[in-house]
Amino acid sequence: MTPRFDLIGLVTTDLTRSLDFYRRLGLDIPAGAETEPHVEAALPGGLRLAWDPVTTIRSFDPGWAPATGSPRVALAFRCADPAEVDRYYAELTGAGFDGHLPPFDAEWGMRYAVLHDPDGNGVELFASLPAT
Repeated sequence: MTPRFDLIGLVTTDLTRSLDFYRRLGLDIPAGAETEPHVEAALPGGLRLAWDPVTTIRSFDPGWAPATGSPRVALAFRCADPAEVDRYYAELTGAGFDGHLPPFDAEWGMRYAVLHDPDGNGVELFASLPAT
């Protein structure tokens, strides 16, 4: 059997805050998941997104340490339209989450913005701009 891409795993220092961030982006995360040692949410297309607190990772990898420097991977969320990019960026930054690049009209034809989740992972919001 050939391996099949199935899950994106995030390690978090604050599970409650991380789940709050991703719930605000519309992910269906079970209520009460904040108390679990591992959390998963189904994504469209069959992939899963998972969160593990640092304590869970260190339970089987005691020497684990977070990467340093800027994030090298980002999760991207397609929005329905440019106004939705602006709305989600405003909602998340208004709730105290880190806005990295405010919404702008990118030369490649999209409304685009970047936030950081509570652990510094890049989270992109994008929507196609209307044809001119």
